[in-house]
Amino acid sequence: DIGDVLGKRIISTRIRGTVTVLEENAVAALEVMSRFATDPRWLIYLPPTMSPSDTRKDGPTLEHPEESFQYFRANGVPKVVCQEKHMGSRAVAVVCRDEGVAAKRFGIQGRGIGALYTRTGRPFLGDPALESSFLDRLRAALTNADFWKKFESDWFCLDAELMPWSAKAQELLRSQYAPVGATARVSMSAALAALRLAASRAVEMNGLVDRYAARQECVEQYTDAYRRYCWPVSSIDDFKFAPFHLLASERCVYADRDHIWHMSTLAELCDAGGRMLYKTAFKIVDLTSTESQADGIAWWEDLTKKGGEGMVVKPIEWVMRGKKGLVQPAMKCRGREYLRIIYGPEYTLEEHIERLRARGLGPKRSLALREFALGLEALYRFVEKEPLYRVHECVFGVLALESEPVDPSL
Repeated sequence: DIGDVLGKRIISTRIRGTVTVLEENAVAALEVMSRFATDPRWLIYLPPTMSPSDTRKDGPTLEHPEESFQYFRANGVPKVVCQEKHMGSRAVAVVCRDEGVAAKRFGIQGRGIGALYTRTGRPFLGDPALESSFLDRLRAALTNADFWKKFESDWFCLDAELMPWSAKAQELLRSQYAPVGATARVSMSAALAALRLAASRAVEMNGLVDRYAARQECVEQYTDAYRRYCWPVSSIDDFKFAPFHLLASERCVYADRDHIWHMSTLAELCDAGGRMLYKTAFKIVDLTSTESQADGIAWWEDLTKKGGEGMVVKPIEWVMRGKKGLVQPAMKCRGREYLRIIYGPEYTLEEHIERLRARGLGPKRSLALREFALGLEALYRFVEKEPLYRVHECVFGVLALESEPVDPSL
């Protein structure tokens, strides 16, 4: 019923009180849901956005683990888990043991055993045959790991990253990243050649040659940065699925389990899943120990030097309350080279990076907490077998909040 989602809504959640969804945001979400979403009966959860760490006040980087650690330490969090951040696309997988379970529990008959969808509720793969093959492999992994029996459930919902990033971002690559890289390489090479020729004829350049050489190096680093996250995809064998939350099953929402439990449990699933499933590397950091924090920083530096995007820092407990209320459930800390994809080839030049230090994080963090509360509330309502419109009230709320104006570079 359209009346269940339109208009201003105040939604009660059990971890953050009420969340308000404005009418104008609801209208924007309705268009997305009605035109592009997967079968809504599969939509029992949408994940929240994620804030970056506080911006570094000086130095060659915008983001650094020290600021992430400081945020959690200031909020009374004694330990955090640092997880490798994959340059993929956020994906939610709902998978049933068989089509009979899909019919009985989700009301969907003859349309497969589950769904793989994006963080805005759209079908991830677009090709039903490819999605079916993916879900069959995920079901086989659950069977091999004995999860059906272990958790006494005939269905699971998982939160993950699906790689490569290029599989979901082909249009971005064609229309934005590749043209910028190609055009910049050609123009910088021509400009630098002309400047060097003029310099060879004793024309005063006033540092222009060095400046353009630095700009050309930035362009090459930009191209290298986005190419790291692209590889050809011709079949299901070319995908990597990296789960990091076992969200829910028939008996439980697993928000009461800490992240160490989630990572170790999902490592068992990955071990049973063959090539398609990918274990996420992680490291525990004790925020009361200078040595442990230094180890965490060194781990992040090693990840980023090898071309990784960075890491995600989370409290050990999934739902954590600090001195000022609910703590951010996750904070991303991205590497210097990865951020070229976000801010452009030349963002590391002094005049640009100093300007970017003024970015504001408040709206993003508020949004992350509200979406986090709504996403978990949707799962609780589904597991407790509330009417589907009550589940969709929360799911739709997450999608509506996504239309709020927030700096997309964050």
